[in-house]
Amino acid sequence: MSDQMQRITLASRPTGAPSAENFSLETCAVPTPGPDEVLVKLHYMSLDPYMRGRMDDAKSYAAPVPIGGTMEAGAVGEVVASNSPAFQPGDFVFGMFGWVSHGRLPANQLQKLDPNHGPITAALGVLGMPGLTGWHGLNEYGKPKAGETLVVAAATGPVGSMVGQLAKRAGLRTVGIAGGAEKCALAVDRFGFDACLDHRAYKDASALRKDLGAACPNGIDIYFENVGGKVLEAVLPLMNSYGRIPVCGMISYYGGAKGADADLTAPMIWRNVLVKFLSVQGFIIMNHFDRYPAFQKDVGPLVANGEIQFLEDIAIGLENAPAAFMALLKGGNMGKQIVKLV
Repeated sequence: MSDQMQRITLASRPTGAPSAENFSLETCAVPTPGPDEVLVKLHYMSLDPYMRGRMDDAKSYAAPVPIGGTMEAGAVGEVVASNSPAFQPGDFVFGMFGWVSHGRLPANQLQKLDPNHGPITAALGVLGMPGLTGWHGLNEYGKPKAGETLVVAAATGPVGSMVGQLAKRAGLRTVGIAGGAEKCALAVDRFGFDACLDHRAYKDASALRKDLGAACPNGIDIYFENVGGKVLEAVLPLMNSYGRIPVCGMISYYGGAKGADADLTAPMIWRNVLVKFLSVQGFIIMNHFDRYPAFQKDVGPLVANGEIQFLEDIAIGLENAPAAFMALLKGGNMGKQIVKLV
């Protein structure tokens, strides 16, 4: 094994959307594992919208990445050296290694994977953090009931597609919102949504609301919030009394974009919450990893037998991670965005 590794660090904090200048590709020495630590050669790493928030020096649920610090990410790879009896060279593991070619972590921060149970990339998407997010948010806060209607934006992403498929299995009408005709067709044909609307085809929320209302003739009982902005503005007046809104993400705001939702004011939001008795619950899945075994037990067999479909968009090479990440924030990915490292 080479004694050199690569990593991508945060070179500067972005103003608005990230640019290539905010990232730096560096070469450094491969770390040596200490007591009860494990060294891993990474094969794949995950790219996720939450990483945009880590680039800002702002108070949040997690500390920001420092300037010069390694960008954060979950990744999977092969153990090459271990000082823990729990892991042997050749084992495949998942851990929060970051944007790196090699990573060192304490053994208690790793999850062993079985390549015989499917591709190891599943631990980054459908059977990893995004899948858990969709499963937990829908069941715990959406509280789906047969006959209801669910709407989810970013419908073909790893969270939205999980939400839609689980809701469909529970007997709900499922309506997706996605960016582009190709993604909308994918939502219906592969992920089983009853309908999907292309948000890029609408100049404003009122036009989107008109067609969304036609797709949801009985109103909306659950809106799984991934994006905010124009979509939230279109959805709120269509919510039924006692509707539920699990708030998972707000990707339309992550780059500091303004103007797309000028009419989405606090009075507009809170009046709908008040007069329709809506339940709005924000959640961060890192607070709920104790639910992972139950998620695996419930969803793992469905993925194994093909009842839950998934799609991966794989970029090649650590050096291409920044470009893939910037495209992800603009909806340029088709499915779970992953970077292949070897």
